Amino acid sequence: MHSDATTVTEYLASLPEDRRRAMKAVRTVIRANLPKGLVEAMNWGMIVYEVPLKACPDTYNGQPLAYAALASQKQYMSVYLMGIYGSDELRADFERSYRASGKRMDIGKACVRFRTLEDLPLDVVANAIGALTIEEFIAMHEQSASLRKARGRRNRSADA
Repeated sequence: MHSDATTVTEYLASLPEDRRRAMKAVRTVIRANLPKGLVEAMNWGMIVYEVPLKACPDTYNGQPLAYAALASQKQYMSVYLMGIYGSDELRADFERSYRASGKRMDIGKACVRFRTLEDLPLDVVANAIGALTIEEFIAMHEQSASLRKARGRRNRSADA
């Protein structure tokens, strides 16, 4: 469910009460564990925690790098954790901790879906949010971008 809200306050106010309560609780956990230097914003119709362009201006789309996000979808809510998506080790740790919580895990590549606040192990989310510094996340992004560029050059030379 895409939102046209331009502020986090406006976004949260637009949600039904049960969703607003859950989103506020998850937002509080994210903000309490957010690495220094990341900023909260509204982008792509959701609450995004991102690397400011002044810290990392060279992005593939000219937009700030998204580190995490929080969204209310049609059937569920989602926490997007791009930091763990970029690291096999962090993702494995996250999944192991999630399973140990006893809660049903419903995850995609970078998102964790939940229907109620009680479905989400907030301590596991807190650890994932605090897992990387902004510098480590930027380095992960730059390494990934270098690998994509190298693959692109290899593919073009193979086609020639």
